[in-house]
Amino acid sequence: MLGAPAIGRHAQDRAMRSGNPVLKDDTFLDLGSGTVVRGDAGTMTLNGTVNKTAFLLVLTLAGALFSWSQFSAAMAAGNPGAIMPYVWGGAIGGFIVALVTIFKKAWSPYTAPLYAALEGLFLGAVSAMFELRFPGIVMQAVGLTFGTLAALLLAYRSGLVKATENFKLGVVAATGAIALLYLVNMGMRLFGFGGMGFIHESSTIGILFSVGVVIVAALNLVLDFDFIEQGVEQGAPKYMEWYGAFGLLVTLVWLYLELLRLLSKLQSRN
Repeated sequence: MLGAPAIGRHAQDRAMRSGNPVLKDDTFLDLGSGTVVRGDAGTMTLNGTVNKTAFLLVLTLAGALFSWSQFSAAMAAGNPGAIMPYVWGGAIGGFIVALVTIFKKAWSPYTAPLYAALEGLFLGAVSAMFELRFPGIVMQAVGLTFGTLAALLLAYRSGLVKATENFKLGVVAATGAIALLYLVNMGMRLFGFGGMGFIHESSTIGILFSVGVVIVAALNLVLDFDFIEQGVEQGAPKYMEWYGAFGLLVTLVWLYLELLRLLSKLQSRN
């Protein structure tokens, strides 16, 4: 999926940075010694990471289809509130499992599939809500998400897009700024303020903001490709295939949600 890596010791000297909080500079390093962590049960491979990413996507889809069907049943019964346990359970449960995975990387063969299933429950319910209001929006968002993934992967493999240090710094800074903005907006709403309207409104500024966030989310895929490839080059332990797939899934989920938000803004103006 990511192409054959150029194996060499110089890879250990390359800076490892990703805007994805899951894949950060010390992901493949032993926190005590600062050296590359290697496993006895084999090392991380690109094919293994690709296969595990595909498996996590299947689990996410299965969870999404289940909660989507539950939403349809709840609407037919005139009880739309029945879907909320899937929304909050998937969101909060997925967040907790993600934190556990980040701090206990060796557990990722078990926690990554659990995260995918929980995130699927959340995405299915949220997607069904969007689809009810904007028919056809979910397929558009799914198509754009995987289209973006394929296009950036092709650009990365062909060398058209390179994860240089300046590129990494720019994407990381932009990602951090977006996260801070979302946190401030959430805090404002919790304390009774209106929040930053352009984040949710379909005004011109709101649409431009969403376009910018989608671009930043998409560029994080390039950093993730590069980061995973470096892990392979450095001989990371086998379980890091699950962790790398988990990190890539986190970015894809973010990109999909931002595309849903952008498309909903555009359609609400029609």
